[in-house]
Amino acid sequence: MTENPHPNVKVAIEDGIGTITVDRPERMNACTGAMFDALHRAAIIMRNASPRVVIFRGGGDHFCSGADVSGESADGIEGVDHGLHSMRRIGDAVIALHELPMPTIAAVDGVCVGAGFGLALSADLLVCTDRARFALIFARRGLSLDFGTSYLLPQRVGLHRAKEMALTANEFDAAAAAEIGFVNRVVPAGELDAAVGDYVERIVAGPPLALSMSKRLLDNAAHSSLAQSVEAEGLAQNVNFATGDVAEAGLAFVEKRAASFRGQ
Repeated sequence: MTENPHPNVKVAIEDGIGTITVDRPERMNACTGAMFDALHRAAIIMRNASPRVVIFRGGGDHFCSGADVSGESADGIEGVDHGLHSMRRIGDAVIALHELPMPTIAAVDGVCVGAGFGLALSADLLVCTDRARFALIFARRGLSLDFGTSYLLPQRVGLHRAKEMALTANEFDAAAAAEIGFVNRVVPAGELDAAVGDYVERIVAGPPLALSMSKRLLDNAAHSSLAQSVEAEGLAQNVNFATGDVAEAGLAFVEKRAASFRGQ
């Protein structure tokens, strides 16, 4: 299945693998207001189609240079009468992407800054090339943080490091990103697809419902007590016990073969 909620935002699903591509390479995939709206629709498409895994990527040699602040495009968000409403619609996009129930992977090459950085951070895993560059460039534009970066980045790197990145607007290369800890893996530029494919293969082979609930447990843990987390784990395991996947895992173990999980 291929669907384009916007000419520069493309959605594809094949063999249980979903891909959302920000495809405006002539502007390093800078997003207009309408493109942010389309990212929200892309998330809804993925939620309804329920692929095993979803990949976020950029067209060409870059991931995303954030919002298009050039003023040259009239491709805005329709049906809003105030800038706050526009920002809320843009915020709805990153919420929808971050809350996708299936595992998500950001495949980052080249520039990944501003709201583009937020898009990458909204994924569960972030794989980048050795030529990737990251920055919270908002301060350089006279702006404060947006597209979820004020929430997502501290979750990855801690509050003090996030403040350093926001207040200085410094650029970080792939090696620094790995040292700081907001990327999972750095690979040569020509090996990005293979590295993402390795994660995808492992995730697609896993139990979909169990992985989805593990994702929710981890996302909610920062806002829960230990007692709340343990209770949520118990509820999730009882859902798992009632699925055929647990029976299949046991049978596969006895028969010394790989399990074939169906998410049922």
